[in-house]
Amino acid sequence: MKLFESKVPWFFLVLYCITILGAKGQSTPCTSTFFSALVQLLPCRTAVAPFSPIPPSDDCCNAVMALGQPCLCFLVNGPPISGVDRNMALQLPEKCAANFEPCDIMK
Repeated sequence: MKLFESKVPWFFLVLYCITILGAKGQSTPCTSTFFSALVQLLPCRTAVAPFSPIPPSDDCCNAVMALGQPCLCFLVNGPPISGVDRNMALQLPEKCAANFEPCDIMK
């Protein structure tokens, strides 16, 4: 019985370390609501319109950087937005030279 009791704390320590290391590999969740994140990206509306040849403006790029990757992915994976091409929205970080991880697209 003594042997089992001494291994239990080690098990929890290993489990704790795995949890912490796994959490560091994940991005932080978006803390904005869908609507507030959408409003923040209003300067980008011309750059994400379907078939838009207009590159994102400086205001748009600043908004993308301020919003962050988790919230941009939250928007892209959210409900459809009238007048917004999701593929063009996904290209905003690259066009704005933001160093974001690609979004996991949920279908």
